[in-house]
Amino acid sequence: MANETSDLIDTLYEKDNSIQPESTPQRIIRKSPKAKYQIFDELEFTRGREVLGDLIVHGMIASGGTDIDWLIEHKGGFVILEFKGFHNDKINIAKGQMIAYEKLHEKLNQSTKCYLYVVGCDDIDFSDPDSTVWIFEMSQWKAGVIPQNTSDIYSEESSRKNKFIVYREYMHEVSVEKLRDLVDSHWKEFEKVRL
Repeated sequence: MANETSDLIDTLYEKDNSIQPESTPQRIIRKSPKAKYQIFDELEFTRGREVLGDLIVHGMIASGGTDIDWLIEHKGGFVILEFKGFHNDKINIAKGQMIAYEKLHEKLNQSTKCYLYVVGCDDIDFSDPDSTVWIFEMSQWKAGVIPQNTSDIYSEESSRKNKFIVYREYMHEVSVEKLRDLVDSHWKEFEKVRL
């Protein structure tokens, strides 16, 4: 009886193994070339950012402030990328940060060309060119294409009004590869512009 059970288990296991590869489609994950820039000393990078947190303290008149995730300048033109993580299909952008970005975008476009993208992302692998992100450009924000909600339209809970909430459904879905192509297209555009 023990041999029969063992034979049955072996037969089923072998049968499962033979069916498994055929029934499960394999997704090929592509890898991008090596990153162009890397943080060489992560501890020093982190320490540098922590020090800035202690610069503005209670009792000062000045408050707020923001960092820029990625700023590219080429021949006087600018591409700015701000990355935000999705939580429940929405991103939060501090009002002060968005006002600063609006003004920066406005001022840079008075004398040159500037594209400012807000990039919403899940926990993805940016080295996979097929990974998906969602974007909108500041001109869409200013034109009202992106709703400027300060409270969650899908929640009855009251929330503080010091941030904008942007829903994934209003953003444009692109692959990491397409985002790279978009940035490169602006670089090429700046090559042609003589300022």
